[in-house]
Amino acid sequence: MRNSHQRTLVTGGAGFLGSHLCERLLAAGEDVLCVDNYFTGTKANIAHLLADPHFELMRHDVTFPLYVEVDRIYNLACPASPVHYQHDPVQTTKTSVHGAINMLGLAKRVKARILQASTSEVYGDPEVHPQPESYWGRVNPVGLRSCYDEGKRCAETLFFDYWRQHRLQIKVVRIFNTYGPRMHPNDGRVVSNFIVQALRGEDLTLFGDGSQTRSFCYVDDLIEAMLRVMQTPADFTGPINIGNPGEFTMLELAEMVLRLTGSRSRIAFKPLPSDDPRQRRPDISLAQSAIAWEPQIPLEDGLARTIDYFRKLLGGA
Repeated sequence: MRNSHQRTLVTGGAGFLGSHLCERLLAAGEDVLCVDNYFTGTKANIAHLLADPHFELMRHDVTFPLYVEVDRIYNLACPASPVHYQHDPVQTTKTSVHGAINMLGLAKRVKARILQASTSEVYGDPEVHPQPESYWGRVNPVGLRSCYDEGKRCAETLFFDYWRQHRLQIKVVRIFNTYGPRMHPNDGRVVSNFIVQALRGEDLTLFGDGSQTRSFCYVDDLIEAMLRVMQTPADFTGPINIGNPGEFTMLELAEMVLRLTGSRSRIAFKPLPSDDPRQRRPDISLAQSAIAWEPQIPLEDGLARTIDYFRKLLGGA
């Protein structure tokens, strides 16, 4: 039965993660207001939801105030791949900081519970491995990635100050590398890069010697965790790590993509970008105890689903 009283706002709702979240919220019986300025999100991601009478789409930039009546807010608005967030770094910082201020102000006015999609990038290039929520990070405040890393760190600061100062009900999730259908084909993230290059028969671009590691969480697992965090008791604020603790080198990922696509592409090694973390793996002990969550979809299975999506997107390449 539909809960007609539950009105949920998703900022960045036409993006990769946001579109999957909107889908799940509608399936759970909530009325969903999707807000996006289409900087990285696309209408194609949520086109299949437009006919649903419980789904509403609004073009809006969260760096400007928003006046709506809602019960819950998922704040996902922000470009999340280096290619996109470095394209306009000032706007990236404004989206994280002004966007947080505007959404927190809205939550305060309407007394809504609000969840912040933060990032593992708050840990920077970590000296602690794996990264627990108690680790404060090692971030370059003046580097090419700072607009995103420091923007998200400042957003977390704002959330916790609103919680302390105004007793706002906040939830902060730190999202580690996530992949799946609806990733932007040109977003510069390693999974989409490798898949698109393999399907097009191009060299797979591997930065450094390929020994740096990442942990990859399939989008369905991530969305499930976000929904569970939103349902936690009011005194649970996070931050909470959400990601897959399975750790793979970039070379292992490239080889798996080549095998699953059947591509004859080769691997081309390029210099490592500045401030690129050497290793990244979440400590998910808190997620296991607080929301009884751990990822269910192995990397190979998730990659196969993602490859199917890109194959169709690229016209059967």
